[in-house]
Amino acid sequence: MFSFFKSDPTKKLKKQHSMLLEEAMHAQRNGDIMTYSKLTAEAEALFKQIQDMDAEKR
Repeated sequence: MFSFFKSDPTKKLKKQHSMLLEEAMHAQRNGDIMTYSKLTAEAEALFKQIQDMDAEKR
């Protein structure tokens, strides 16, 4: 009945995904390629999780 009060669980994950990508960008600009690749891999895994959650909703 009050579904508009429920928070979207993917919203938090999308914000975290965005933050990981931003941190990865800064690492790449600083020349830290190992950290960049680690953060990018984490962001990709998180993105896959977001896609799975969106697919479940439909």
